[in-house]
Amino acid sequence: MPTRESVFVVDDDPSMRTSMSRLLREHGFGTTLFESASALLDHGHFDEAICIVLDINLDGRSGIDLRQKLAEAGVTAPVIYITGNDSAANRAAAIGSGCIAYLTKPFTAQSLIESIARASVA
Repeated sequence: MPTRESVFVVDDDPSMRTSMSRLLREHGFGTTLFESASALLDHGHFDEAICIVLDINLDGRSGIDLRQKLAEAGVTAPVIYITGNDSAANRAAAIGSGCIAYLTKPFTAQSLIESIARASVA
């Protein structure tokens, strides 16, 4: 069984991907970056993911819908949602999809690192 060695980051904002990658590397986590849901799906290799940090709004697509599609395909990597568009409906849908964390942008570095640390032992 492959080792889970990378945090998969899916965000359509290049500056967010770069910032998260830099932060995660500083804390000893490898990263694999994706600019879209399609890029993540095309990559596969979900057995290598410590977790998937997933933006809820992905260039016109729903990160929550993507999470459901992944679950239906048998992907078990824990999901951490991030969003700049917090709402009661988004929060309820995210929690209902089985995420381990729901972070609202701008979130603290500590909240992201703590969420990933929880995912790494899940």
